Amino acid sequence: MDTMKKNWFTESCEMWPGSTFSFEVKEVLYHERSQFQDIQVFDTTSLGKVLVLDGIIQCTQKDEFSYQEMISFLPLCCHKNPEKVLIVGGGDGGVARDVAKHPKVKEIVQVEIDAKVIEVSKKYLPFMAVGFESKKLTLHVGDGFEFMKNHSHEFDVIITDSSDPIGPAVSLFQENYFALMKSALKPNGIVCSQAGTFWDSMGLVKNTLRFCKNQFPIAAYATTSVPTYPCGQIGFVIGSLDESVKLDQPTTKFTHEEIKNMNLRYYNSDIHKAAFSLPSFVKNEIES
Repeated sequence: MDTMKKNWFTESCEMWPGSTFSFEVKEVLYHERSQFQDIQVFDTTSLGKVLVLDGIIQCTQKDEFSYQEMISFLPLCCHKNPEKVLIVGGGDGGVARDVAKHPKVKEIVQVEIDAKVIEVSKKYLPFMAVGFESKKLTLHVGDGFEFMKNHSHEFDVIITDSSDPIGPAVSLFQENYFALMKSALKPNGIVCSQAGTFWDSMGLVKNTLRFCKNQFPIAAYATTSVPTYPCGQIGFVIGSLDESVKLDQPTTKFTHEEIKNMNLRYYNSDIHKAAFSLPSFVKNEIES
C-alpha cells in the first residue's frame, strides 16, 4: 500500500508491518498500471528520480548505485572468467549498466517480463537505462523461468535483480528457481539474487539462503547499504558451482585507477570482503 498526502509519498508494505518510509514529491512524472504491476516515477526534493512498483521503492537516483554495483560485481569478481552473463529482471537498466563495465564480460543477455518498466526507465531514468545501450547486451521481454528452460549450461553468471517477493517476483524466491538457474549455468558458474534484509525479513533471508545451499556446494549471504530500502540495508544470496571459490575473497581485484575509470562509486575489493561480514545474531540465525 502507498499513499500521497500533501506532496509526500509514503511507502508501507505487509513485509515490514509497523514501519513506513516517506519522501517529498516535487512532481509525479508517471503513473500507470502495466499488465503486471503498478508503476510510478517521481521527481523528489532529496532523492532525485524515484521508481516505485506496486507501492514499493525500487531505486532512487541518490543511492541506486550501491545496489546495482554490489549485485553485479560481487558475483562477477568471484568468477574467474565471467564472459557470458544472464540478467533476470532489472528493467530499469542499472544492472546491465554495471555488468557491462566489467572488462571480462563479453556478452550480456537480459530477460525482463515487463516491457513497460523498460520503456518508462528509458524515458525517466536515463542514468540507469543507459545500460540498455551497451553493445554487449541482448534484451528479451519475457519470463525468466521460460527463458532458462530453453538455455541449459550456457551462462557463467546469472544475476536476478527482482523486486520483493510480492506479485510477479514471488516465483524468483523459490528453490525450483535456484535449481533452474543451476541448470542454465556452465560448470563453475555463479548466481546472485536479491534476498531481503535481515532486520525485517530474517525468514526470507534464511529460506532463500537455504534454497541456494540445497542447489550449490558454496553459498553465502552478503549485504550492502541502501538508505531508501527498508531498514537501509539489503542482502544478496550468492551460490557457486566451483567449490574452490571463496566468495568473500574476490578473484578479480581492481586498482584504484581501474575503479575510477569504470565509474564505480561503491564497489571495491575491501567492500567486497566486508559485505560477507555479518552480525553475530544473523550468523546464529542463518547458520542454524
